[in-house]
Amino acid sequence: MNALLYIGSIIIILWGIAHLVPTRGVVKGFGAISEDNRRIITMEWLAEGLTLIFIGILVLIVTSQASDGNAAARWVVMASAAMLLVMAVLTQMTGARTSVVAIKICPWVKTLVAILFFVFILGSSG
Repeated sequence: MNALLYIGSIIIILWGIAHLVPTRGVVKGFGAISEDNRRIITMEWLAEGLTLIFIGILVLIVTSQASDGNAAARWVVMASAAMLLVMAVLTQMTGARTSVVAIKICPWVKTLVAILFFVFILGSSG
């Protein structure tokens, strides 16, 4: 059952890395904008990627280090899944309304990983 957590963690870490790599190109895509706006877009794009990587690493750590049935680890996984769903809704309401295919896919990737995490929680309770 831990395989769900490992798979979900790896997916979301890779998705986070995929956010970091094109940051410079994304910012350039906005054209002639003020330096303040350029910095804000860069900050937000990097923050999204780093947050996804952090969630994936956090779940990997608690999965590999906690004993089966560890309540704290279950709460970390549950909170991580919830955060991914919040981020998916935010992306769906904002960035996914653009023509950029990768951003249109983003809410689905986050939701998929959240589901994997929740399935683990539901399967390991009881």
